[in-house]
Amino acid sequence: MTASDDPYAVLGNGYARRRRPDPRIAAMIESALGPARSVLNVGAGAGSYEPSGRRVVAVEPSATMIAQRPPGSAPVVQGIAEALPVGDGAFDAATAILTVHHWTDLRAGLSELRRVSRRQAVLTWDPAVSSRFWLVEEYFPQIAERERDLVTLDAVRDELEQVGARVEVIPVPVPADCTDGFTGAYWRRPEAYLDTEVRAAMSPLALLDPPDVERGLGRLGADLAEGRWHDRHVGLLARDEFDLGYRLVVA
Repeated sequence: MTASDDPYAVLGNGYARRRRPDPRIAAMIESALGPARSVLNVGAGAGSYEPSGRRVVAVEPSATMIAQRPPGSAPVVQGIAEALPVGDGAFDAATAILTVHHWTDLRAGLSELRRVSRRQAVLTWDPAVSSRFWLVEEYFPQIAERERDLVTLDAVRDELEQVGARVEVIPVPVPADCTDGFTGAYWRRPEAYLDTEVRAAMSPLALLDPPDVERGLGRLGADLAEGRWHDRHVGLLARDEFDLGYRLVVA
């Protein structure tokens, strides 16, 4: 992959600072891996959610993301999900964390995961739930429109079931103080979405047309300043976690 066809050459800058694994989400992924002693992390990015105490190898297409992996992280190979550079059955388990919507061929990518591992854990989301998130519904409906064409929960589950895999779908609630700055992380901290650096680590916002972003931010800023956001969402302020549609698919 060259810089010209690497979307994360720009979008990926700052991921290591803003996309720090949340320990509660990490614990759910660890649990989904079961007794696996070796794990292939596909679409590994800057190294989030790579389990400790197991042999881990990462595969990531973006040089920008690879460059942000911290010292001591798992060894990484530059490659794509649709053609994993490892042998058949080389790993006990494979993970794909918030990455399948970037793949060019879901069927090929999932087939590769099943070829190289006996157990798969895929973190994605359910658009039927995520489209009702206040950030999307009230300020950036363009995100829901764009995500209609992305590979998400239904496609992943259906593809795995069609090849005979036993599939479990596990809801992954987002903690109120989530440390991983993905799009839904700040559901109880709305002011964070006004921060340019925070938004830069969220591809759904970073990929919107600038005029749409400015309009949405203008409405959000005004609603926060005048108390309208808190009037509408006061019920969220007492919650410790919230279901925004993130789902862990285990096969």
